[in-house]
Amino acid sequence: MREVAAFGRPFVVYRPVTPVGEMSSLMGTTLGACHRHGLEDSRHPASAQMRPRRVGAAAYAQQMVIPTRGVLYPARLPQFHRLPPPAEAADLVVWCWIPEWDIEPGRSSRQELVSFPALNLVVEGGEGVGGSGVVLAGATTRVSHRDLSGRGWGVGALLRPAAVAALTDTPGALLDRVEAVGAPELQSAVATAMATGEGHRERAAGALCDWLRERVGPVSAPARHANAMSELLMADPSVRTPEQAAARLAVSVRTLQRMAHRYVGLSPAAMIRRRRLQEAAERIRSDPATDLATVAAELGYADQAHLSNDFRTALGFSPSAYRAGAGPGRA
Repeated sequence: MREVAAFGRPFVVYRPVTPVGEMSSLMGTTLGACHRHGLEDSRHPASAQMRPRRVGAAAYAQQMVIPTRGVLYPARLPQFHRLPPPAEAADLVVWCWIPEWDIEPGRSSRQELVSFPALNLVVEGGEGVGGSGVVLAGATTRVSHRDLSGRGWGVGALLRPAAVAALTDTPGALLDRVEAVGAPELQSAVATAMATGEGHRERAAGALCDWLRERVGPVSAPARHANAMSELLMADPSVRTPEQAAARLAVSVRTLQRMAHRYVGLSPAAMIRRRRLQEAAERIRSDPATDLATVAAELGYADQAHLSNDFRTALGFSPSAYRAGAGPGRA
């Protein structure tokens, strides 16, 4: 295995190491280690009236494929494409993502990121990634960075749990790491598509999804249940604790925990924590005048101090510092 930040998963903190030319890329890692500290307590099981309508695969993807979701500094975001998967692959892929970059000789670009709590299947090509290949990138537990140079591209898929089960039995073993996938036919198909003209991104994403569909086969009932878990934890803001999620999925908390570790490699609390931090950053950036205590309360933090602790743990700076540098009109 080799340790590296996989592409295509936000948040993005962009700092050039040296001046760079026009460059298109986006890479990702996930939040720092997550725990239950600061999550709203819930001692009452969700009633039937509290049960939300399940977010379907298509609606889930539409809700998640938002250009600025998880991006700390949209004004600094280079050209980058997120594409919804074909309908036939909607149970396997949340979205496909494609960065392309061409950096002048002698210059480089550093990407510092944290990401969605999920695994990614990535096909890489070009000198800027140190070669070509196919890798399975696990969720991460800390901020990471990667320096890009030269010319290259990446074609990745943010995987839903149903796809993960066909690629690894132990996603937890991939935390903060990537593992090579022996799939030369996939590398060839995607590279061929990327070398074509207009519509090359759609063709490349289609080739990746076709390979996944063949690899996974029919989606099992347990895998569909795991998809429902991910949809709930990542797309329903009313779910603030693992206890609430377990009640809505009609499973025990222990079963929910086992499902999350089996299909994602992170705890349910960590997945909730990540979603809330993304929502907090979006609010603070889009409305710098917003009261941080109000944001914390509305997102289910015990208090503003817990929101600030999440920011510092995951990003290395406070919400106030982020607000000072990320408001509208700021780079």
